[in-house]
Amino acid sequence: MAIKLILFDLDGTLMNTLEDLTDSTNHILTINNFPTRTIEEIRNFVGNGIRKLIERAVPENTSELIIEKCYKEMILYYKDHSLIKTSPYPGVTDLIKNLHSKGIKIGIITNKVQNSADIIVNKFFKNSIDLVIGDNKKFPLKPNPDTINEAIKYFNISKEETIYIGDSEVDLLTGKNADVKTIAVLWGFRDKEFLIKKGGKIFAKTSKELEKLLETF
Repeated sequence: MAIKLILFDLDGTLMNTLEDLTDSTNHILTINNFPTRTIEEIRNFVGNGIRKLIERAVPENTSELIIEKCYKEMILYYKDHSLIKTSPYPGVTDLIKNLHSKGIKIGIITNKVQNSADIIVNKFFKNSIDLVIGDNKKFPLKPNPDTINEAIKYFNISKEETIYIGDSEVDLLTGKNADVKTIAVLWGFRDKEFLIKKGGKIFAKTSKELEKLLETF
C-alpha cells in the first residue's frame, strides 16, 4: 500500500454517536423549555460541531445569548453522557488495528470537542490512533482544511500518501479543500444519493469493503 497516512472523521465514520447526541441535545432543549428534536432531525444537524448543532436544534429566532448558554450546557452535559449508547460501527475496531499493524499512521480529524473526542478514542481505539485533532480552538472547524494540513505536517507525510475518510458533505468538502484523496463511507449519517450530489466519487459500504479499497491506493 502506497498510502502512509489515513485520517478518519469520527462521528458517523468510526463511531455511531447519533443516539447520545440526540439524547444530550434533547436534555438541553428540555431544561430550557424548548421542543425536543427527533433522531432524524439531529442526524441532519450534525457535522459542523456542537455549537452549530445547538444553533440548528433550538427554535428559530432564539437569541445568541440563549444559544451560547445552551451550547455551554451541552458541552458539559455531553462530556459525561457521550458513551451511554455510542459504539464503533461493525468491523471498524478491527479495521483500525489491521491498518495500524501495517505501519500506517492513523489520525482522527473531527469537529467534536477535543475532550469528548479523546474520551471516545481512549475507550475504543487506545494504542491504535496516533493523533486526534478535535475542536480545540487552535484551528478552524472542518470544512476548513487546516486540521488535515496540520496532521500531514505532524507526520511529515505528503498529501499524495494521505487519504481522508468521512461520511458527510462536510468531509467531502474538507478533503477537497485540503487537496487529498477522499473516501465516503455509506454507513454513517448521509446516504449515497446525497453524497453524490455533494461531489462524492469513491464510496465504501462496509468496513471490509473499505479495507479492500484502501489496498488499491
